[in-house]
Amino acid sequence: MIILLVFTAFLAFLFHELYWKRRNLPPGPIPLPFMGNILTMLLNKPGYECFRNCTKKYGDVYTFWMGKTPFVMISSYDLLKDTFVRDGDTYKDKYPQPLNQKIRGGNYGIVESNGHLWSTHRRFALTTLRDFGLGKDLMQEKILIEVEDIFKKFDAQLGLEQDVSVVMNNAIANVINQNIFGYRFEGDKEEDFKKLRELMEYQETAFATFKVYVEAFIPKVGALLPGRSLNELLEEWRDNFYTFFDTQIENHRKKIDFDSQESLDYAEAYLKEQRKQEALGEFELFSNKQLSNTCLDLWLAGLSTTNTTVNWTICYVLNHPDVLQKMNEEFDQVVGSDRLVTMGDKNNLPYFNAVLNESQRCANIVPINLFHATTKDTVINGYPVKKGTGVIAQISTVMLDEKIFPDPYKFNPDRFIDENGKPIKIEQLIPFSIGKRQCPGEGLARMEMFLFLANFFNRYKISPSSKGFPNLDKKDNVGVFPKDLHAILNKRN
Repeated sequence: MIILLVFTAFLAFLFHELYWKRRNLPPGPIPLPFMGNILTMLLNKPGYECFRNCTKKYGDVYTFWMGKTPFVMISSYDLLKDTFVRDGDTYKDKYPQPLNQKIRGGNYGIVESNGHLWSTHRRFALTTLRDFGLGKDLMQEKILIEVEDIFKKFDAQLGLEQDVSVVMNNAIANVINQNIFGYRFEGDKEEDFKKLRELMEYQETAFATFKVYVEAFIPKVGALLPGRSLNELLEEWRDNFYTFFDTQIENHRKKIDFDSQESLDYAEAYLKEQRKQEALGEFELFSNKQLSNTCLDLWLAGLSTTNTTVNWTICYVLNHPDVLQKMNEEFDQVVGSDRLVTMGDKNNLPYFNAVLNESQRCANIVPINLFHATTKDTVINGYPVKKGTGVIAQISTVMLDEKIFPDPYKFNPDRFIDENGKPIKIEQLIPFSIGKRQCPGEGLARMEMFLFLANFFNRYKISPSSKGFPNLDKKDNVGVFPKDLHAILNKRN
């Protein structure tokens, strides 16, 4: 009798796991009990390979289970526009994740917040960055100061092997830190950059392991795997990062002239707005915890993603001498010297812009995109989807779509150039995502990538180091992070 009951319960369990819980969702790979499809993603590196395979098998809309949670994956550009653009309000929320809540102490910041808190701070961040010159000559001047600084560092090591990525990383960090906290990492502040760089590298390595990914979605299984626990890693990383931010914020608070109408950086603008809100009796909307978490968002968006893309671009170009030659010919024709390249040159450098586009497409640094949640019951491609369901705009699959980008793994900037040498706009190139949650730092990132890389390639002849050409293989980790990039630089002109 007991055996019969156990067998019946087992059958009922399988019926629920394999059919019942999936019956109203779009089709997709069969999830393992408790684990979902997460192992499929972890065993297919880089992670986006799993989603490309699912798209080929199940179509442009399918269900992928992260542990016990189903997510509706959308992997064609037309459907992304129908959902995240034309019906953007339905998909504007972020799906809450216990892991991120643990890091942030709740749903704080811009990336992890929803509702009025999210809309208020996204708007405030964009407005404040525009006030500091985003999209204007003032921001270009700040970036070109960093360009001249990297020239000094690279010129001091001409003809020798040098670490290109560290110098670029420092320059990109200076830009974002000037906007957030108002200073560059130089002199006695260089130690701050060293600490932050270690934290960024810690995030890119310690949190990108098989154990951490499993523990994030299947805690009980992940806890059994060897290595430091996710909680231990989180506490160390969180405490160090927020200690830096909180120290900077308190230093600002002591020095601010609250009577001044102008602000020198984001932290100062925020603290002034916080005081205004508190005078009106509002103490939650502009809280200290919200500020430190927004600083984290701006830092990760302004440094990690931009640095990763710049690094990959140099790696791709160095591995394709024909592309480098075409770029040099264009720079010689348009710039003609080692003067600083500015945004005014952008429209006259169609091939270089094509290289940037193709580098972003091939680097494809977001294997799985932001976890959205529906704000109401809706329908996706004929499938009813309930309010609060997780939905993911799988942009990595779109940028490897063979119908749009033939031979998608080939690095080919010519796909963005017509037969007359004019630029081709391909709207399916969406490295900054799509819809209301599109990256708020896109404008700054595009300006940085253009100015840093155009000036770098125009000024220097770049050759591989003794290690040979940079490795373009992305299968050595779950994430898509920068490669070790040592090279030999010499002046071109």
